[in-house]
Amino acid sequence: MYRNQERLFRLMLVWSVLIWGALLVMTFGLALVYLLFGFLFYCVAQSALISYIKGNGVRITEEQFPDLKQQISACCRKLGLEEEPQAYLMQMGGMLNAFATRFLGRHFLVLYSDVVDGLADNPDALNFYIGHEIGHIKRRHLSWSTVLLPATVLPLIGPAYSRAREYTCDRHGLAACDNPRNAEHGLAVLAAGGKRARTMNNQAYVDQARHTEGFWMSFHELVGDYPWLVKRMAAVRALAAGHELRQPSRNKLAAALALFVPRIGIGSGAAAVVSIFMVAVMAAVLIPAYKQYQVRAREAAEMQAMVGALQQGTVTPGDPASTPSGH
Repeated sequence: MYRNQERLFRLMLVWSVLIWGALLVMTFGLALVYLLFGFLFYCVAQSALISYIKGNGVRITEEQFPDLKQQISACCRKLGLEEEPQAYLMQMGGMLNAFATRFLGRHFLVLYSDVVDGLADNPDALNFYIGHEIGHIKRRHLSWSTVLLPATVLPLIGPAYSRAREYTCDRHGLAACDNPRNAEHGLAVLAAGGKRARTMNNQAYVDQARHTEGFWMSFHELVGDYPWLVKRMAAVRALAAGHELRQPSRNKLAAALALFVPRIGIGSGAAAVVSIFMVAVMAAVLIPAYKQYQVRAREAAEMQAMVGALQQGTVTPGDPASTPSGH
């Protein structure tokens, strides 16, 4: 596991528990009703994604693409994942990616056809993609997402945890490869595509990492969910060689500015819709509660001022000035 993920996870958990607790206390339990509606909304949104996958993707089985089925099963065994996810192959218009998702306790793995085709001559590099997504399942990133939801929007912390998860899953992808160098090739395909990655100078690409120390590159990484690909390549290369990599430092001024930028890269597709909805629910609960607090504070201040005036004899009972204003 990436060295910072456990520390960030604990920090996220503490913040999330505090926020969930504040919601329950400030709303006298009313937040539970909102959470119930949020869960129902999640079921509808996530079921739409799963239905799209099942209705358009090709399920990978012993009868359908048995080579991919065997490869996924081998990666699960190698990484110690007992329950193999349902796997699908989808054509996504040239996108080079893969993803894992979860719905009602069932995990799903989706491979994009262009990744599979681009790595047809290097199946072991495809293990990197498969292993990376299995890492999300193995580390229970999907299972904890709801609990950690309140803290995901926090500046610096939310994006940092997301990036740490990606580094952790890259390690799982590396462990899934028979030859560690093939994990590096898997990332090269993300950078240059299946054809150009074959002749790509990986060392020159890793050397680009030194340009990430500037203000703007530091800022946009600090507010983003994913590390720069050049850094991921450098980290994987170092791990394949048997040592940890010390990444380039980030601009301190960029870090100070990022402290004021909430995390907005919450996810994609149904996950983004659900996250936005939950944030809206929390705002709908907290804003009225805060306004009520302001009203009570103002009334208490007026009452205290009136009592003080009576004690000093500057206001007599029955004087219009002694009557608190109505709200």
